[in-house]
Amino acid sequence: MLKNLPTSTTSLEHMEVMRSWHKIQILPYSPSLDVVYIGTIHPYHLSTGTLFMKSKKNVLIEKPLAMNSREVQKLITAARDNSVFLMEAIWTRFFPVSLEVRRLLGQGEVGDVQMVRADLGAPLTHIPRLAERELGGGALLDLGIYCLQFIFLVFNGERPESIQATGHSIDTGVDGTVVLVLKFSGNRLAICTCSITMMLTCDAVITGTKGVIKVPHHMWCPTTLEVNGQETEFPLPEAGMPLNFTNSTGLRYEAEEVRQCLLKGTRTERESRDAVGSLQPVGRSYR
Repeated sequence: MLKNLPTSTTSLEHMEVMRSWHKIQILPYSPSLDVVYIGTIHPYHLSTGTLFMKSKKNVLIEKPLAMNSREVQKLITAARDNSVFLMEAIWTRFFPVSLEVRRLLGQGEVGDVQMVRADLGAPLTHIPRLAERELGGGALLDLGIYCLQFIFLVFNGERPESIQATGHSIDTGVDGTVVLVLKFSGNRLAICTCSITMMLTCDAVITGTKGVIKVPHHMWCPTTLEVNGQETEFPLPEAGMPLNFTNSTGLRYEAEEVRQCLLKGTRTERESRDAVGSLQPVGRSYR
């Protein structure tokens, strides 16, 4: 969908995009579409996602999947009712580092997990979509989702027994910095810290009974993993053009996952349940 058709057309020609649309109302009825990526701001995920799924289009919706757990359930219902594919676009899940973390945990590399910590923050209050309530702003919905998805990855989707939250808001009323403490079964703990007012370490640490796994930096798009002090690099593919954001070539991992799911005819029930789980702490922290 193009808001500025002349400018956007020039950009698309540079990227060798063959076709474009300038009205979203036209898109759902295009027979040439197999899957639609929805990258609107958070408050429009439900309406836009539902629009396409009712037209029998598979959808990949940018994180967070919706504004709250109730909206997520509506999207899941729409996907089931229309027999289409639905996935939350948390690209972090498909980086080789994340896949390696799953493998290491599965084989008990660091023993039984006791504690998980994930931090992500930067001074971002100058960006309206992060700072304005009506645009779905706030640290927890935009950045905290990355930390929470890492925590749920480690605990294999288990729901926490309790959640404690603290933090502060900025002048616009959205959360500027949030700290969540999640307690899981067996007295296992997780700490999520996110902020749009300050730079944080942007790392993640898993502490087990036999060792430690670290994602030492860029935890939302990781290329480095440290296991019991030994660091391994997972280089990204070469970028074919200048990119706007860190490690953006890693988006191809997510795109390939969607392609494979569609080829196999699989649905992503697990990812949908994880989306509900990730938003559960968000909802509780706002009470």
